[in-house]
Amino acid sequence: MTSTGPTDEVVPFTTDDYRARMARAAESAADAGLAGVLVAPGPDLVHLTGYRPTAITERLTVLVLAVGQEPVLVVPALEAADAAKAEGAAALTLRDWTDGKDPYAVTAPLLDVDGRFAVSDNAWAAHLLGLQRTLPGTSYVSLSEALPMLRGVKDTHELARIAAAGAAADRAYGEILKVRFSGRRETEVAADLAALLLRFGHSQVDFTVVGSGPNGANPHHEAGDRVIERGDMVVLDFGGLKDGYGSDTTRTVHVGGPTDEERRVHDLVREAQQAGFEAVRPGAACQDVDRAARKVITDAGYGEYFIHRTGHGIGVTTHEPPYMVEGEELPVVPGMCFSIEPGVYLPGRFGVRIEDIVTATEDGAGHRFNNTPREMAIVD
Repeated sequence: MTSTGPTDEVVPFTTDDYRARMARAAESAADAGLAGVLVAPGPDLVHLTGYRPTAITERLTVLVLAVGQEPVLVVPALEAADAAKAEGAAALTLRDWTDGKDPYAVTAPLLDVDGRFAVSDNAWAAHLLGLQRTLPGTSYVSLSEALPMLRGVKDTHELARIAAAGAAADRAYGEILKVRFSGRRETEVAADLAALLLRFGHSQVDFTVVGSGPNGANPHHEAGDRVIERGDMVVLDFGGLKDGYGSDTTRTVHVGGPTDEERRVHDLVREAQQAGFEAVRPGAACQDVDRAARKVITDAGYGEYFIHRTGHGIGVTTHEPPYMVEGEELPVVPGMCFSIEPGVYLPGRFGVRIEDIVTATEDGAGHRFNNTPREMAIVD
């Protein structure tokens, strides 16, 4: 892949794609000194197998991965038929269990009795405790702690899906600029944004932040009943899933003409966002992206008002490792996808945030998946 970025053509994943992902996970665990990986229903299971249970219940479902053995998915018998339809099912063995049987006894023969395993962060405590009772010699560590980059580096087809999701979010932003803001509630504009994401191909809307005036100073403000007024700065942060992969972008608009200070702060955040983008290169530490963006804002005297990390990873979920934050020394590598979203939040007054999803490319340049104008847009 070059700095021109990946194609946005969406190609179906194959059995071989899932087989390779499961093999890499098992090998990564072995390299980390672990006996294997236990994957519960959730984003890790979707990424590794394509299987998304219709409902996550108290019944044990777990994918067991370890070097030297075939991947095995333990599932309740009543869900086995659905699991067998997953795109990656041909690359693994299904082992089912029926109600009245001990699912941990079914799973135990697949595990090293004295092994240490990485376990999905969202695994149920009851299931982990059940395995510990059955195999008291085993121990466990969270998957995100042990293998933070399990989903962090995307292949060409994954990059294409993220590109398509980003392009769809960009189209939604282009359309939202045409609607009326003044005199309408934040919730009404948020509903417009959600409808636009769905219109442009998203299957799931994860968030539509509309923070007007003083509400914009809360980075995770949920759209409320406040009526947007002329003279308001409005933070628009929205995203979701398209073809199974995430979008997430933020632009800050102004209803009518801004004050000199509002324009100055917006320009400052735009400069910081550009500095963070220019710091993206293979081999740089994730914290270097945060430092580059933060330095611009701090040097301008607004450092205390930049109150969150600069970015987060994105993939089958809209927030995942790696994180662009001080102390994160993981190196940036080609195919790693993450947000760059500095902001300034002035309590009781207004906030500004500008966000793109980016990736590092093999030729050393960064590539943006969001390409709408970053200059302040004026809306009615």
